[in-house]
Amino acid sequence: MPNKTPITVATGDGIGPEIMAATMRILEAAGAQLAPEFIDIGEQVYLAGNSAGIAPEAWASLRRTKVFLKAPITTPQGGGYKSLNVTVRKTLGLYANVRPCVAYAPFVTTHFPTMDLVVIRENEEDLYAGIEHRQTDEEFQCLKLITRPGCEKIVRYAFEYALAHGRKKVTCMTKDNIMKMSDGLFHKVFDEIKVEYPGIASDHMIIDIGSARLATHPEQFDVIVTLNLYGDIISDIAADLTGSVGLGGSANIGEHVAMFEAIHGSAPDIAGQDMANPSGLLLGAVMMLVHIRQAEVAARIHNAWLRTIEDGVHTADLHSAHSASHVGCAAFADAVIARLGQQPQTFGVVAYADAPPAAVTAKPLYTRAKPAAKKLVGVDVFVHEAQGNADYLAGTLTALAPMQFKLQMITNRGVKVWPGGFPETFCTDHWRCRFLAADSQRELHHGDLVELMQALMQRNVDFIKTENLCTFDGERGFALGQGQ
Repeated sequence: MPNKTPITVATGDGIGPEIMAATMRILEAAGAQLAPEFIDIGEQVYLAGNSAGIAPEAWASLRRTKVFLKAPITTPQGGGYKSLNVTVRKTLGLYANVRPCVAYAPFVTTHFPTMDLVVIRENEEDLYAGIEHRQTDEEFQCLKLITRPGCEKIVRYAFEYALAHGRKKVTCMTKDNIMKMSDGLFHKVFDEIKVEYPGIASDHMIIDIGSARLATHPEQFDVIVTLNLYGDIISDIAADLTGSVGLGGSANIGEHVAMFEAIHGSAPDIAGQDMANPSGLLLGAVMMLVHIRQAEVAARIHNAWLRTIEDGVHTADLHSAHSASHVGCAAFADAVIARLGQQPQTFGVVAYADAPPAAVTAKPLYTRAKPAAKKLVGVDVFVHEAQGNADYLAGTLTALAPMQFKLQMITNRGVKVWPGGFPETFCTDHWRCRFLAADSQRELHHGDLVELMQALMQRNVDFIKTENLCTFDGERGFALGQGQ
């Protein structure tokens, strides 16, 4: 008898307990060698007073087993609760979200019967850092954080995934025509890494036209790699194009831990009614079996599931002319179990190879660069001023600024409003005031910034935050204002 692999299991909220019970029954019947540890996470943990939604003993299990099979959970509305999914992904370094999106025509209705693509989404950074502030009466801020190591990890993973799974092309999607520094870094890293994989085709698309093409011609794509927010959106679009979001499973891969789940939510409106489709979680569990080197069991389950779909044994969400019988969650699991050992007749037979026993890639996922020569050349001061206008504010700040600074520009919501602003530009009460060194050859120091802040404080200027302006190896490390 082979050793059983410890895994951590969370039954979740809403339909979670039903689809997890169905999935675990199928895994056991197929001969998966698992030693599950069950933990409580999600809604009841939140409501019991744990604002993180997960207790220390659950973290201990995850760090011990390093494999997490998770049913959907509910984050309570209001109260400032943070998404537990995001917390788990970031805390455990699950940098790659992998979502296969496959059409199962004609048995699952879709307009795109040949669709077969994978969305690989960066999972730790971007706006999902959740760093938000209210800065004035009128303006709120959410910080978008993109790092070079984060870009390198996900881009390299995408190419290594394509190699391992026989994929032919990797498409990068960004919005670097607007966000030239953050999204621009992602695109730049993609261009640097793609040359190491000459056998794999590659291209780049702006996310808006890329999303449009995905929605109308998904067969043009093979592997898509993109940033966190874009990946979250387009992976749901892609899953729905296959005919049902309920069929989508996903893997969240890190250097130390991996999490497997369905892509859909907890659907509390149908909880407890034996209506849910367990397929998304089951296909996530298939990915888990490959990851823990039980590929033969994974293939047995996947082929039995395909045969079940072919035979028209469908839950309510898959109702079509090809449905021979409508079953509930438990009966669907029974149908899959009854077909273990059988192979699909219309779909291709699935075969898996065990995942590599060591790291995902023999190449380093990222390489930390040598620190650049950093020079402080100015500061952006963000000011709350409800009554004034740009000219008035500029006059005040110019008179106050210490001699080592010059006020170069004021923007409102990113667009330059001084000098040379237009009266048509709508302004809020939130102003970015850019001070640069009066002598461009002089390097500023933090003491200069303190002196500037003291001068503003003495005149009761309500400064909210500052952002240092630096060059790195002589290259500007900050964006120009719109219209500058």
